[in-house]
Amino acid sequence: MSAHVLVLGGTTEARELSTELAARPGVRVTTSLAGRVARPGALDGDVRVGGFGGAPGLADWLREHRVDAVVDATHPFAESITRNAARAAAATGVPVVVLRRPGWRPEPGDRWHPVASLEAAAELLPRLGRRVFLTTGRLGLAAFAHLSGLHFVVRSVEPPEPPMPPDLSVVLARGPFTVPGETALLGAHRIDVLVTKDSGGAATAAKLTAARRLGLPVVVVRRPPLPHGAVAVPDVRAALRRLGLAHDDPARPTPAAGGAADTCP
Repeated sequence: MSAHVLVLGGTTEARELSTELAARPGVRVTTSLAGRVARPGALDGDVRVGGFGGAPGLADWLREHRVDAVVDATHPFAESITRNAARAAAATGVPVVVLRRPGWRPEPGDRWHPVASLEAAAELLPRLGRRVFLTTGRLGLAAFAHLSGLHFVVRSVEPPEPPMPPDLSVVLARGPFTVPGETALLGAHRIDVLVTKDSGGAATAAKLTAARRLGLPVVVVRRPPLPHGAVAVPDVRAALRRLGLAHDDPARPTPAAGGAADTCP
């Protein structure tokens, strides 16, 4: 009998995990995407696109499709999805693993200003600079839409939509990025402050190194907390171990006792 693993995706780690799972005999993997990116690229295994209808809808889907384990490998700031996954797991008894790449850590020479939210970042910005490199994603621009007197350079994978700041330039690009490239971009646009979420990972970390070398302040939006009792694993290998699907483990996930906040053993 095969094991069915649902991967809540949209990240590099989710893609890597789906590839690993699809290669294992006796494992069926379904990756679920929110559908916010028009061309997400090919994925191994089955793919579904769109929401579930909150935690109740996800719970129904888990039952209907006989899912044995869920891996929440969404973006660290996809707070509502993570919350719904925890609630659906509690309702169904399906174990959930939260796969989260480690956050960034400041290094000597960094001028970081940690804040709790995009709104807090917007409030702080006018005291730090006038030309802003905003890398928080196109869906978060509304928090900065009221700011006049600042020029924003926004980088996103796809074109942003209103509401957004009135004085804005858009750079369409997908990582990974390099330190020379980021340094050149910051210089070409005369950036004097950077805003980023603490997404973690190497693909977009070069901007932090470039900002450090240029002595620029960086506003860092902290990650939202995980649901109560949830424990995150830092990489694909650790997620496979939690599922009992590392190369030296049996080929079937072992459900964790407990529920939503529990992870697989």
